Amino acid sequence: MAEWDIRKLQILRTLRERGTVTATAEALHMTPSAVSQQLTNLSRQLGVPLLQAHGRRVRLTDAARLVLAHTEAVFEQLERAEAALAAYTGGEAGEVRVGAFPTSVPALVVPAVRALRATHPGVTVRVREAEAAEAYDLLTASEVDLALSLAAEAPSAADPRITQVPLLADPLDLALPPDHPLAAAPALTLTDLAAEPWIFGGSGPWSDITRRACEAAGFSPHQGHSASGWTAILAMVEAGMGVALIPRTAATRRDGVVMRDLGPAAPVRHVTAAVRRGGETGRAVARVLDALRNAARSCATGSPAPCAGQTAPR
Repeated sequence: MAEWDIRKLQILRTLRERGTVTATAEALHMTPSAVSQQLTNLSRQLGVPLLQAHGRRVRLTDAARLVLAHTEAVFEQLERAEAALAAYTGGEAGEVRVGAFPTSVPALVVPAVRALRATHPGVTVRVREAEAAEAYDLLTASEVDLALSLAAEAPSAADPRITQVPLLADPLDLALPPDHPLAAAPALTLTDLAAEPWIFGGSGPWSDITRRACEAAGFSPHQGHSASGWTAILAMVEAGMGVALIPRTAATRRDGVVMRDLGPAAPVRHVTAAVRRGGETGRAVARVLDALRNAARSCATGSPAPCAGQTAPR
């Protein structure tokens, strides 16, 4: 098979456009002798004559024109590749794999993806739903490029593999049945519900968060029922089976449940983004992080209502 040299083909193409070796040399910042030598080498590589004398000039042979006719598609594709590479290095294109715990997908990831489609349509986000602790495992295993998780589940801050980016302090609102005696109380604290049956998961981060919040308020919650999905928890609250703490990003509008803001003293769960150390310098990853920060800011300004109207497990 003939040996195709893109640089030499570019010289031949320029000669066709400029008409003379001297003009070609000027256009390509070469010497005329270097242009002639490169074209002689190309002719030898392809096994066909490319130039023929025409007075004091040279002109392309039919073989040279045939070669260029077939290589125009190559030059076009190289232009496309160059443009794509420029977009990639400029952060305008690329694929970012995101591992995210369930409630963060509709509350943060989906709004971020929508924003990116409008501002940076060349950046593709591929989402993989995972539990909070698993998201970090996927990140360290290089199966995702960015992990959305809870700070409580994060590896040690001294872990040299990971850079954590705080995104959101997600307040925990109190869910009460509408006929509860304290549903319309002017002010409410967790201590006021110390004797109530509480509904939360049997294990995992949500169990820990609920227990810690209640213990910080001075009591140990009595677990009346165990559930990990917000739909199930809110259904039980609506039925008067107990009360629950619900992250604001996970709350769903439900006519049969009263959601109460616990004010400045409300417990929070901290949502973080994490990347492998140094990964935050990647342009496409940086675009996704910026979009997630904007989505988190929108959530942070909300009241006891969902950021995205979602129903999701923890």
